Amino acid sequence: MSAGISATQRVAVITGGAGGIGRAIAARLQRDGLRVALWDLDERAAHEAAAELAELADGAPRAALGVHVDVTDEKSVTAAMQTTVAHFGACHVLINSAGTTGPIAPVADSELAAWQRCIDVNLRSVFLCSRAAVAPMLAAGFGRIVNLASIAGKEGNPSMSAYSAAKAGVIAFTKSMGKELALTPVRVNCIAPAVIDTPLLQQMTPAALAASLAKIPMQRAGTAGEVAALAAWLASDECSFSSGATFDLSGGRATY
Repeated sequence: MSAGISATQRVAVITGGAGGIGRAIAARLQRDGLRVALWDLDERAAHEAAAELAELADGAPRAALGVHVDVTDEKSVTAAMQTTVAHFGACHVLINSAGTTGPIAPVADSELAAWQRCIDVNLRSVFLCSRAAVAPMLAAGFGRIVNLASIAGKEGNPSMSAYSAAKAGVIAFTKSMGKELALTPVRVNCIAPAVIDTPLLQQMTPAALAASLAKIPMQRAGTAGEVAALAAWLASDECSFSSGATFDLSGGRATY
């Protein structure tokens, strides 16, 4: 395959694809004509979401695939990529959207296991999945990796040290990998949203949520659809001269 293939021949992997932002991005990419692989730790949810998307694809053959994967586990990620490529024949787009807010507590009161789990889900997974995607993307002659970071990775949210540190890592990882692949057909960028209205907000305490919303000049949370629209552009041919970049989606909160 080459960069000249049509969108309907392209394959997108979306981690955390069974719900929230991942599901919204998967639906948007499918509407744009891509075939989608929904990677998720919840096997049943992944298969159900894929079946629903396939049903909406107007009978397009093999339009969606649900894949059970632990994105923090090297062997699981390798197996998931093998399953995806065996099913679709390629991988052209990777959306790293699996995530968790982690412990909401001051550093002094944070438990190491919960802190490390947050780092693993939000940062280790981006490394493992991105690494697994490079070879098939280079073989296809086209690649787009889109990582979901956060405004917390730029500013640091109080009592969310693990999440803030992980998302800062995602931003730096994106810059590094984008530079590495600048002379290839693969582009690597990330999105830094502020508060987005998804079920993930239920993991936040009311006080933490209120504090985050108060910082947004538009005085509202963003929507998963707004994230999906930006991700769709970053996954497209039109995103050709941006790599290693961070795109804010913060309702005016971001200052740099």
